[in-house]
Amino acid sequence: MGWEIHFHLIAALSWIGGSVFMFVLGVSLKDKEDQQAVYPRIGPIFGYFEIGALVILLITGTLMIIDNGLIYMLFNRTVDNIALQALQEKLIVVAIMTIITIVHTLIAFKTNGKKRTRFEMILSRASSMGIFILNFIVLHYAIIIRD
Repeated sequence: MGWEIHFHLIAALSWIGGSVFMFVLGVSLKDKEDQQAVYPRIGPIFGYFEIGALVILLITGTLMIIDNGLIYMLFNRTVDNIALQALQEKLIVVAIMTIITIVHTLIAFKTNGKKRTRFEMILSRASSMGIFILNFIVLHYAIIIRD
């Protein structure tokens, strides 16, 4: 294990911790005026922070896969290993979560400080909830891989 694991863990803690914080913030701010006061200010800062964490996660994860010689095993169907299978499934969930994050970020930055359409609101909330749930699925696979 090299330096990548340390940056990967810090970025994962930041990503998941930030997601949990925003989830708690969203649940606790019931009043529309409170939401309109908080989200336009904190949203862009949080968005850039999370984009940075995601980029670090993707880069360090890729480097760890390459450094540990797993890149070839990922596409080899003859290898039957629990950790490798967990890694394959984790990467699928990470790909889905990355796409959902891109959608959520585009809507968030496009509509920051503006009134969202009903479709944008539904898509934004659904993607936010999807990211929140997928974080814990990715964490589950990370635990399996480390074991």
